[in-house]
Parts: sequence; C-alpha cells; structure tokens
Amino acid sequence: MRLWLAAVGRVKPGPELDLFNQYSKRLSVPIAVREVEEKRPLPTPERMAREADLLLATLPPQAVVVALDERGKAMGSVDFATRVGRWRDDGTADLAFVIGGADGHGQAVRDRAALLLSFGAMTWPHMLVRAMVAEQLWRAQAILSGHPYHRA
Repeated sequence: MRLWLAAVGRVKPGPELDLFNQYSKRLSVPIAVREVEEKRPLPTPERMAREADLLLATLPPQAVVVALDERGKAMGSVDFATRVGRWRDDGTADLAFVIGGADGHGQAVRDRAALLLSFGAMTWPHMLVRAMVAEQLWRAQAILSGHPYHRA
C-alpha cells in the first residue's frame, strides 16, 4: 500500500519537519508528500473549494482518502491501526492523508473522504499535524506487526 500526504502550504525547515522525517523514515513504505497553495486572494468559501480541488488533483484517483479535520472522528491508536490494517488487507493500493488550509477542508475533500479523522478538539498547527500523521502511521505499523513501540 502506498502512502500519500497532501497538504495546503509549504513546509519550512525546522523542528516540525525534523519530527516528520524522523517518523516517516521508520515506515516500511515512504510517504509521498504533495503540497499545494492558492495564492490568489479569494473569498474564504472560494479559496476552500480551490484548495480542495488542488489537494484532490495531487492524489491517485482511486486513493482512499483520510481528511484530517477537527470535527472528524477521534480514534485511539489501536482503532486507527485496525482501520489502516483493514484497508491494507482489503487491497487498498493508495492511502492518502489530506491536511486542509487555515479554514479547513472544502466540501469536495469532505465528500471524497472515507474517514474524517480528528486528532482531538484542539486546533493543531498544520506543520505539526504532518508529524502527527507520520507518527500515528508508524505506531499503526508497530501495532499491526506486534512491535513493542505501542504500549496500551
């Protein structure tokens, strides 16, 4: 299964990128990162719709999409690992995690998502969310393989 991370905004060097790299290097498959930006000063609804189109255009057409969304479903790590394992076992070729812009996801992303996933009710910096996705994927891999990293 190939992993994708599509995000609004460009990553900058710093501790968030270092943390993302630390966890993504541990994965058995690399995460392909796709970044998009809408630079035109559009009204919020139009910008959100444009960002959604840009994000989805970076992904394989048949990818299973997980949209990171503060209003999404909060899951424990074991439940998340079980879901990832089910997609893997069902033959999912591409699993994509999508991080929206400052105002959230446009409706096209929400409609396409197989899962709206929340990392809690708090709002997280988008660059830190990238690292959190990589860590949770590593944790899911550890859980599914019986590795002792995760202690529940």
